[in-house]
Amino acid sequence: MTTLPTQQPPLSLAKQDPASLGGRLSVLYRQRADHVRLEELLRQLDATPLAKQRPVLLDLYRLVFPHAFAEESVLWPVLRRVLPEGKELTLQVEQEHQEVNEVVSRLEDLDVADPGRGPLLQRLADLLREDVRDEEDELLPGLQQKLTLGQLRRLGLLWEVVRRVSPTRAHPVVARRPPGNVVAALPLTVIDRSRDMLERVALRSAPSIADRLAVLDHRLGRAARRVERLPMMRAGEHASTSVGHAASL
Repeated sequence: MTTLPTQQPPLSLAKQDPASLGGRLSVLYRQRADHVRLEELLRQLDATPLAKQRPVLLDLYRLVFPHAFAEESVLWPVLRRVLPEGKELTLQVEQEHQEVNEVVSRLEDLDVADPGRGPLLQRLADLLREDVRDEEDELLPGLQQKLTLGQLRRLGLLWEVVRRVSPTRAHPVVARRPPGNVVAALPLTVIDRSRDMLERVALRSAPSIADRLAVLDHRLGRAARRVERLPMMRAGEHASTSVGHAASL
């Protein structure tokens, strides 16, 4: 009796070299590079006193939120199309992304001396590392098996373009799927990146100037909340990633 060869599970991206990932243009290489940078920032955050963490958090947000937005807009629709289990796998990651948004939103509302910050920061780190493992061990190796090298590189270029023009702050109300997240991209990106600039200038400025910039930042934050609550921004939302639901899973 002939024994059929056992199909080997896809190899995690964490165990592959750059050439196996398709080189620098491949979406797999770009994802892996962001994940490496994420781990560096999480370790830096953990080693930084609470009162001095703000610049590190801003760097973390500018990495995490555009990265996730580009995944949800570009990669996950492809995964749902080419993988039999794509709908279930991408929904799991979308739920993780939603909880990240909700945790960061709560974190941003706390004073730096609030005792609740520590547990929230730990939960954020746990979620982000869990998200990386899900993507590198399951979703992206599955994509690697289905697409050609040329397709992975073209997808990498598209992902990079979208990432560079994506929001950089938490927006838990906005849909994790098109068309809502795509509609939200332009106004929220303009607001978020303006806030990033204001806050970075404020961190280097005298207190009187920093206070004025903080007022402008607060106004832009309120504008972002008004924009994200427009009904069209929630179009396409899966019920399990609506506000408040993801954290209860």
